[in-house]
Amino acid sequence: MTTHGGRIYGQEDYPADLSDKDSFAVLAALLPAEPVWVTSHLRRTRETAEAILAVGGNRNGVGSPPARLIEPDIAEQHVGAWHGLTNDELNALRGVAAHAFDLWPASERPPQGESFLDVIARVGLAVAKLNIEHRGRDIVAVAHAGSIRAALAIALGVEAERVLSFAIDNCSLTRLDHIEDAGRSAWRVVSVNRPPKSHSPL
Repeated sequence: MTTHGGRIYGQEDYPADLSDKDSFAVLAALLPAEPVWVTSHLRRTRETAEAILAVGGNRNGVGSPPARLIEPDIAEQHVGAWHGLTNDELNALRGVAAHAFDLWPASERPPQGESFLDVIARVGLAVAKLNIEHRGRDIVAVAHAGSIRAALAIALGVEAERVLSFAIDNCSLTRLDHIEDAGRSAWRVVSVNRPPKSHSPL
């Protein structure tokens, strides 16, 4: 669940905070050379991708910057009627004690919104499509905490509630390797929520 000014914003289209240029530079150095770049349709992912590319995200590329694919299915969870609420307001609406830290169940669907299980389903479709269309290529997906947790649920093959406990910070790096061999496939989780503090390549 993402918040802006203490309020839940989900798929509301706020601009990105691009002030921490040092973090973008370090993050760019951690990324593979000449990947396929993918963002959601939301402004904050597109602006973040541009900021990373501006400080070296295409360091081995030639000519014009690489194209960025827009994939709406990797967007943040749509929280419907809960958009704009504070956590305490949401707790009151759901009949939960004020200041409670409990996560809402993965199966709970906000009015006019989607559940986290819905997010896992659509992210799964996007991941499968991207793996087929760009087999053998590195993919850099500038996404959201909810969609990254959904990808972790797919890679780990665990119940949805388990991955809701993962911290996913802004500008952090999560790396998932999809491995195919002799008709079999598997996922390898290399890193989760890695802060942009090391220049060592992955």
